[in-house]
Amino acid sequence: MAEYISFQPSDFFSTLLYSYAASPNAITGAGFAPDAVSLKGISGTSGGNNWYIGNTVMGNTKTLRWNDNSGETTTTDSILSFDSDGYTLGADATANCNSTGTNYVGYNWKAGTTSGLSGGTITPSAYSINTTSRVSVIAYTGNGTAGATIPHGLGVAPDMVIVKKLSTTSDWWVYHSKMDTTAPQDYHMVVNSNATRVNNNGEWYDTAPTSTLVTLGANTTADTVTYIAYCFAGKTGFSNFQEYWGNGQSSDGTFVYTGFRPAFVLIKKSQNATADWMVFDDKRLGYNPDNNNLNPNLSGAQGTTDYLDFISNGFKLRTSDALVNGSGDTYIYMAFAEFPIVSSNDVPTVAR
Repeated sequence: MAEYISFQPSDFFSTLLYSYAASPNAITGAGFAPDAVSLKGISGTSGGNNWYIGNTVMGNTKTLRWNDNSGETTTTDSILSFDSDGYTLGADATANCNSTGTNYVGYNWKAGTTSGLSGGTITPSAYSINTTSRVSVIAYTGNGTAGATIPHGLGVAPDMVIVKKLSTTSDWWVYHSKMDTTAPQDYHMVVNSNATRVNNNGEWYDTAPTSTLVTLGANTTADTVTYIAYCFAGKTGFSNFQEYWGNGQSSDGTFVYTGFRPAFVLIKKSQNATADWMVFDDKRLGYNPDNNNLNPNLSGAQGTTDYLDFISNGFKLRTSDALVNGSGDTYIYMAFAEFPIVSSNDVPTVAR
C-alpha cells in the first residue's frame, strides 16, 4: 500500500552542501527557516574538524558538538543569524562551520511553534515544536528529582530522544523505541561514543515516553543544570525510526523498508559490539552506490566506502561490514525522506 502524506518532506528537512566564503557567508536553499542544524566539514583544509550543532532554542551564538561531551560554547562569529531560507555564517574562529578552504554539509530541520506547551513536572525554558513533522527541541533546567518529566509537544510518543547538558560536560544520551524488543526505556546509547547500548535507569528512569511526556533519570535532570532535548516521532512518508538485522552479505545485503526514498539515514549497531554511528544523505555524492558517510561520534572527514544504496522505498545494504550489516547483528536507525512513495504532488518516487 502506498504511503501518502499531504506535504513535501523538503518542507521540514533538507540537506545543503556549501563551501567557505568570507563573512558574511549567506547559505541559502534550505527551503525554510531552520530551527535545528547539524553542520560538518567534509573535505578541504579542515574537513576533519568537529561537528557544529545549533538551534534557535539555544540561540544563534550557542553551539555544541555531536562528537564530544563539552557543554555549550558561545561563538559570536559562527552562525550570525538563522534566516528564512538558511543561515548566515561569520568568520568562525572555531573552524567548525565556515573555515578557509573547506567544503561542508548542513542538515536542517524545521520546527517553529514556540508557545502553548504545558504539562510535566519541569516547565521548559524555551522550545520549538512541529506537530506535523513531529520534531521538537526543548530547553529545560533539571530539578534533581529522578522521575521528573518534561512535555515534548509532539502529540504522539517519541521514537527517539537525545538529551545533552548545556551548562556542563556530559554525554549525548539517546533513547530509541527499538533499542530493545520489550523494554527500550531501560537502555541508552551515546552519540559521542561507539559503545553499545547500556542498561541504566539514570537516563529515562526505566519509563517509556508517552504521547505528552518524557521521563528523566538522575543524569538527565541534575539539579540546576541546563539541558537541551531533541525529540522525534515517526511520520508516515516523512520519517522512520526502526531496527533491522544484518545478514553479512555484500552482494545482497539486508533491505530496509522506510516507505520513502531517503534523504538522510543515521545507523547504529545497538547490541553486542561497539560500532561507530553512520550518517548517509542524498547529496554526497548523490547517486548509488557512491553514498559517502560521516560519523557523528568522530571529527574525521567523510568516508567514501560504498555501504548502501538509497532506493524508492528504503535502503539496501551493499556490504558485509559489521558497522552496518554484520550477520545477525541488530541495528537501529533514523531516516528522513527525500520523496515518499506517493505524496501530495501525485508523483510516484523512483530509485536513484
